[in-house]
Amino acid sequence: MKKLSLALAMTVALMSAHAVSAEKKPVTAGSPNLEQRLGRLERILRNQSLADIILQLQQLQQEVQQLRGEVELQKHSMDAMSRRQRDLYLDIDQRLSRMSRSTAASSDPAPVVDLTGSGAAAAKQSVPTAEKTSGVKPTAAVTPTVSIDSKKESAAYQKAFNLLKQGRYKESIVAFRSFLKKFPGGSYEDNAQYWLGEASYVSRDFDIALSEFTKVIKHYPDSAKVPGAMLKSGYIHYEKRAWTTARDLFERLKKQYSGTTEARLAANRLDRMFKEGH
Repeated sequence: MKKLSLALAMTVALMSAHAVSAEKKPVTAGSPNLEQRLGRLERILRNQSLADIILQLQQLQQEVQQLRGEVELQKHSMDAMSRRQRDLYLDIDQRLSRMSRSTAASSDPAPVVDLTGSGAAAAKQSVPTAEKTSGVKPTAAVTPTVSIDSKKESAAYQKAFNLLKQGRYKESIVAFRSFLKKFPGGSYEDNAQYWLGEASYVSRDFDIALSEFTKVIKHYPDSAKVPGAMLKSGYIHYEKRAWTTARDLFERLKKQYSGTTEARLAANRLDRMFKEGH
């Protein structure tokens, strides 16, 4: 009986050990299970890394688009501000020009009108007297005069001026040159000459601009545009690094036109030149 019990116990023990050994079968390095698991893990990691990169790229693209939008908005606002400043400046200039022309017109002596007709009668009587004394019919001296159509002159000037306001500088230069040829001695001549220089100055064609501004200073000494022409001439000499000439112009401007905006700007540029050691 004891022997039978011992045999049964040994049989059960052997069966349990076999089962355990079967469950814990060792996995070798070449096992297909292991390779599949490693491959799956690599794919998961690779896909996750790629997804992270794609996400980061998308975020960067969004940031770049946002920054580009902000830059465009800033540029648009700066352009708008520049246009407003230019329009304001040109509008003030037009008003000052109209005021100066109206002042000049009011200061001219009005022609004397003989309402009694005695002047005409005297003139009629003087002619026969001359005929009697000399025997030769006098001829009146004919003075050639160039009449300017004020409407056409104003329209041509406004056309060139509008081109300048729109930033179409090359076209405005052509228009102002044409205006000066068509209407020499007109009421807008000094202004047209100045804006011709201004259009070249904005286009950074400094040599031509300097020549045009010099014409304003020399040919129209009483024009309200002379201070502006002197200021821009000084700026051009500053850009050309002609420090002495620029300083002389700014000093003259301060003395001759003290209290004006141009004189204040000239003083500012002189301070800047002093700080820069020029």
